[in-house]
Amino acid sequence: MKFFDEARIEVIAGDGGNGIASFRREKFVPRGGPDGGDGGRGGSVFAVADRNLNTLIDFRYTRTHRAQRGENGGNKDCYGKGGEDIVLRMPVGTVITDQESGELIADLDEDGKRALIARGGKGGLGNIHFKSSVNRAPRKRTMGEEGERRSLRLELKVLADVGLLGMPNAGKSTFIRSVSAAKPKVADYPFTTLAPNLGVVRTDEGRSFVIADIPGLIEGAAEGAGLGHQFLRHLARTQVLLHLVDLAPFDPDADPARDALAIVEELRKYDDELYAKPRWLALNKLDLIAPEERAQRVADFLAAYGPVDRHFEISALTGDGCRPLIFALQDFIDTERARLEAERAERRAAFEAAQAALLAERLRPMEPPLDDDGDDDDGACHDDEDDCDDTLPRD
Repeated sequence: MKFFDEARIEVIAGDGGNGIASFRREKFVPRGGPDGGDGGRGGSVFAVADRNLNTLIDFRYTRTHRAQRGENGGNKDCYGKGGEDIVLRMPVGTVITDQESGELIADLDEDGKRALIARGGKGGLGNIHFKSSVNRAPRKRTMGEEGERRSLRLELKVLADVGLLGMPNAGKSTFIRSVSAAKPKVADYPFTTLAPNLGVVRTDEGRSFVIADIPGLIEGAAEGAGLGHQFLRHLARTQVLLHLVDLAPFDPDADPARDALAIVEELRKYDDELYAKPRWLALNKLDLIAPEERAQRVADFLAAYGPVDRHFEISALTGDGCRPLIFALQDFIDTERARLEAERAERRAAFEAAQAALLAERLRPMEPPLDDDGDDDDGACHDDEDDCDDTLPRD
């Protein structure tokens, strides 16, 4: 299946049904009162995170999603039926934003997380709500509210603890094959990886982390060179970036330090928050360097590159140096997880409170409108004559 990590859709919630103005007509009931029922509420549109999905391909071809309209009210105090809600299932990690305002609607970062993305309209009121001691035959009713209509942008950001960075053919796919059960394509030409790959690294029973491999970056990716830098969005949720550097490039004119700094500059151009993440270096392909030259090659690179948080000397092909690296990553991630879980719990509580308020507002019935004099009944029928029964009970 082709990997799609971005889509634009339109969601249309259902309109509320109209209230009706009618009066009882029964034998031996000469003064039948109002009996017009309310319209049903319109259906809403919900989004739910589903861990069984890993792409937004369903939303690339079905772009409009419309909920059902509420039924109109009926006579004999009959209320209209509410419209059916629709639920859109999306991959875990999907970020939903309003395309026009840029407002964040929901971040589906946990399996089963549910968000209201378009609220259905409330049903209109029938004339039974407008009767009073001074107006026993109200002809007034209200129309149903329109449902929300939104143009949304869906953006999938995969959930991973460690993100791999590097030039094409730096050995990222070979590394993820070496330390996990993932089997991304490996070949001797650039841009072998065309879509993000995830691998689970298990360091002990009950201890593991997820590592993400994205297509390689080159200088000028921000301007569209190579595959561009659009895949960097998948590193936004990671806790640490692992920058793989090829210390034994095939091109004799290549400068590993200059290429590595170019990758760092592309990070800065893309997003300051991503640029500020902890970034470790993994100096790869040491198996292609003579043992007596390795120390000098590493020292020259570090001198040209500048200060770095931590660096490791590895060979992804043979596995040399990979074990200390993954255990160091596991220790760092374990430390970060406690802090992140506390922040996630706080965000979850705020999100659930906001969703509860939206649902409570959705279920609250429409209030009768007030006239200029403060009265909620002006005795007039404001809607089409076909839907309004003007026959008054006879005295």
